[in-house]
Amino acid sequence: MQKRILFLGAGDDQVAAIKYANEAGHYIITCDYLPNNPGHAFADEYHNVNTTDKEAVLALAKELDIDGVLGFGSDVNAPTQAYVANALGLPSTPYASILTLTQKDLFRAFLKENDFYTPLSKSFENLSELLLELESFTFPLMVKPVDSSGSNGVSKVSTYDELKEAFDIAWGFSRTRKVIIEECFQVENHIVDGDGFVVDGELRFFCWGDTIRSKKISALVPIGTTFPAKLSEKRAKYVKQEIERLLRLLNVTNGPFNIEFGFDAEGNFLIIDLGPRNGGSSIPLAIKYATGVDLIKYSVESTLGSDCTELEMKQPVGFFSEYRIHAFEEGVFSHIWYSEVIKKNIVDAFIPIQVGARVEKMNRAADRVGVIYLKFDSNDEMQEKMNNMDKYLKVVLEKVGK
Repeated sequence: MQKRILFLGAGDDQVAAIKYANEAGHYIITCDYLPNNPGHAFADEYHNVNTTDKEAVLALAKELDIDGVLGFGSDVNAPTQAYVANALGLPSTPYASILTLTQKDLFRAFLKENDFYTPLSKSFENLSELLLELESFTFPLMVKPVDSSGSNGVSKVSTYDELKEAFDIAWGFSRTRKVIIEECFQVENHIVDGDGFVVDGELRFFCWGDTIRSKKISALVPIGTTFPAKLSEKRAKYVKQEIERLLRLLNVTNGPFNIEFGFDAEGNFLIIDLGPRNGGSSIPLAIKYATGVDLIKYSVESTLGSDCTELEMKQPVGFFSEYRIHAFEEGVFSHIWYSEVIKKNIVDAFIPIQVGARVEKMNRAADRVGVIYLKFDSNDEMQEKMNNMDKYLKVVLEKVGK
C-alpha cells in the first residue's frame, strides 16, 4: 500500500529526499509558504502552509491522513515535525527533546546539567539585560540567535561596540527574540561535522568530516567538508561514547542527526551543535559517495516507521569532499568557471541557480550558488585543492548596476 508522507519545506535542501520518496513509490505531499520552491515539482500535491505554524500543519496532517512527516535537513522544521508526529502517534522523537536540540539556550543548559563540557553562556531578550551581566563574560564572545540555523545572525566579537551591533543582528534573526552569548571555544585544528543515524536506540552509523572555512569571507560560515575527519582512534571512540550518552538522555531512539564538534588544545570536547535532522542535501550525498550508505533513504523510511535494522557502520573508502560554491561579491550570475585541474575530481554537482539570478556575497549557508562533490587520489591532494578552491573555480558575475 502506498505510504503518504508530508514534507515540511521543498527548498533546495529538501529536493534529494523528496526525489527519493517519489522514486520509492510513496505519495508525496509538500507544504510551505513558497509555491515556487523546486521540491513541489516532485510532489503529488502541495499545500501553502507555513511550516513553523505547528497547529496549522497538524490540522493539515489530520485532514490528509498521513503515514509520516519529515522536515528534512531543517532545524527550523524539526520542532513542527516532532509536534505533529507526537500528536498523531507517528514515528518520532519527543517534542521536548527536539526543542532542547534546536534551541541553543536549552541545549547549552542541557549540556551543563548533564556534565558535558560547555563554555560559559546565557541567553538574553534585550541588550540591557546582557549589559547587567557582561562583566561575567570574557571576550571574545560568540553571539547567536537561539533558534536559527545556517549561520544566520551569528557573529564573533571582541569589543563592546561590536557586541551591540552583533546583538541587534542576532535578535533580528531570532523568531523568539532571544540571543545567546557564549565565550569562545578555541578549536584545535578543524571543527568536525557530519551525520549519524540511530536505530532502536543504537548509534548504528556515523561519518565525520573536517570543515573547510575561508578567510576571504566570514570565518564562521563553512564552505565545505572533507572526509574522513582527522581524528585519532582514542578521540573517535570518546566522541561516539558521548554522543550515545546524549541521545539516551534525550530519548532519541530512531532517526538522523547532524553534528558539529571539536577539541581544544587541552583536550576538552565540545558539542557545538547537534541537530535532529540530516545536514541538508550536501552532507548526506557526500557521505553516500564516501561510504556507499544512503542516509537520505533511511531518513525517509524511518519517518514512516520502516525497518532500518539493515543499516551498518561503514568507513569512507578514499578521500571525498563537498564544496559549497559561492561568490566573494554580490552580482548577477553568469556562469561558473572550472579549471581542467579540478574537473577530474568532480563526481557530481547540484547547481540550482539560473543565469541572471541575483547572487550575494557568502555570509551564510543560504548564499551558496551550488554544491559540487569531489573525489581525490590522496589526502594531500584533497587538502591542497579544498583549501585553495578559488584557484580552481570561480563564480562569474555581471556587476550590479552594470
